Amino acid sequence: MHRPSPGFSRTALESARQTVSIERKGLEALEQALSGPLGVAFSEAVDRIAESRARLIVTGIGKSGHIARKIQATLASTGTPSLFLHPAEAAHGDLGMVAPGDLILAFSNSGETAELAAILAYATRQNHCVIAVTAVGTSALARAAQIPLVLPTSAEACPMGLAPTTSTLLQLALGDALAIALLEKRGFTARDFGAFHPGGLLGARLRPISDLMHTGDALPLGQGSLPLRSVILEMTRKSFGCMGVIDDNGELQGLITDADLRRALSGDLDATTAADVMNPAPITARADTLAQDVLHLMNQRERPITSIFIVDAGRRPAGIVHIHDLLRSGLS
Repeated sequence: MHRPSPGFSRTALESARQTVSIERKGLEALEQALSGPLGVAFSEAVDRIAESRARLIVTGIGKSGHIARKIQATLASTGTPSLFLHPAEAAHGDLGMVAPGDLILAFSNSGETAELAAILAYATRQNHCVIAVTAVGTSALARAAQIPLVLPTSAEACPMGLAPTTSTLLQLALGDALAIALLEKRGFTARDFGAFHPGGLLGARLRPISDLMHTGDALPLGQGSLPLRSVILEMTRKSFGCMGVIDDNGELQGLITDADLRRALSGDLDATTAADVMNPAPITARADTLAQDVLHLMNQRERPITSIFIVDAGRRPAGIVHIHDLLRSGLS
């Protein structure tokens, strides 16, 4: 049976609060450090990476390697071409992955990680710019780097001071800060992000609505002079629960829904026209609107709408989307 180690008498919640408190102090120290020399070096690193047409090679081993992998994935998904290079594999042929002009971003808390030696030696021979993330400004890694990003000294949350906790959190925070600064410097948009994330809920949210809309003969359309009896037939054939009313130039003039029809059924179906019952100010969207924004448009009303027309710059219907199209795409 597991027994607590001698000297540890805190409850689990007391331990958790202490861990969070220690790590929060580390983050506060990092925030303050960015107002000093670290901030100058950070800005230089951002400029150097953003100006490069080559890739960013991210490396590290152990816990720093796990952080490096995460940061590399974040960089790649936010517009910075990058790849992760394992230091041990680099010494056995994977240095061939490093192309001329590539920059190297190396993570090591101590800065004395022996496994990084081959990468640093290669970078020196081939004149690659090295950006280092380390807690020791006098370390071998910091000395080898053109741009050393030296983290502030902070206590580990581990009560023995052994397990990397605060130190890896600071590496993660600084790496995320680097990725976001590069994203903003490049003007990377939600649409760009969506292009790199076509799968899952995130991909569904960031798809342009043009990917989901029905087009051509599927559109329920008719002119304002159309008798209500013909409107019913058009809406029944197209099964969207609505019909768009267009003028002679194809411009959308209004919308008729099932509810509009029900209110008009007591009248003369042949004498009453589409123009008589239509809503003259329907909600529409453009083809480049993101799917998540279209869903918001449809749900923001007191009585949500089930279908929406997608129009071009001249308000001519280019497509139509039903709420079920959005739900089938993965949005909820």
